[in-house]
Amino acid sequence: MESNIYTTFDKIKDRQAKEIYLKQRAKVIWLTGLSGSGKTTLASLLEKRLFELNYFCQILDGDNVRSGINKNLRFTNEDRMENIRRIAEVSKLFMNCGIILICAFISPTKKMREMAKEIIGEDNFLEIFVDTPLEICEQRDPKGLYKKARSGEIPNFTGISAPFEVPDNPFIVAENSNPDINETVRKILLKIVPEIRFDPTADL
Repeated sequence: MESNIYTTFDKIKDRQAKEIYLKQRAKVIWLTGLSGSGKTTLASLLEKRLFELNYFCQILDGDNVRSGINKNLRFTNEDRMENIRRIAEVSKLFMNCGIILICAFISPTKKMREMAKEIIGEDNFLEIFVDTPLEICEQRDPKGLYKKARSGEIPNFTGISAPFEVPDNPFIVAENSNPDINETVRKILLKIVPEIRFDPTADL
């Protein structure tokens, strides 16, 4: 750290005080999977259901982040790593406000996801692998990206000309080829809610 940087984290209200105020435990729910696997749709539905259950969340999504804070980054390996690093740091800031983060990013390599987990903290990082077969992702192709990747218009495209490394031990494997996505959301909630549920007797 530069010698002329002086952080003030010790002078602001801590995470625990904000979790007590919000009556929830802050976590980062990290959805990883191929383009078109359904990450953004699942993130939106999860946010809606958690809001209905009185949990306060924030979604960070690949395209939204790329259009703002990370719009100066391209799709080289180095820039992809920097993209995930910034996202993890922003997630940590939100989490320190007591907020539950729902992050939807391809994050194709184990190295990227391990870096994010290290920044966020292993106990705070709930990794969900959205397991949708490549052929189904291509059939959906809502942005027409696979077609462009197959024709060579988009180089280094995950799943076509660049690899996707399946997580070794994710918190949840969400098989998202089933047309009943609400059932997929229900199964995710069953595992997520105990992790974020506020326990007023904890640490007393």
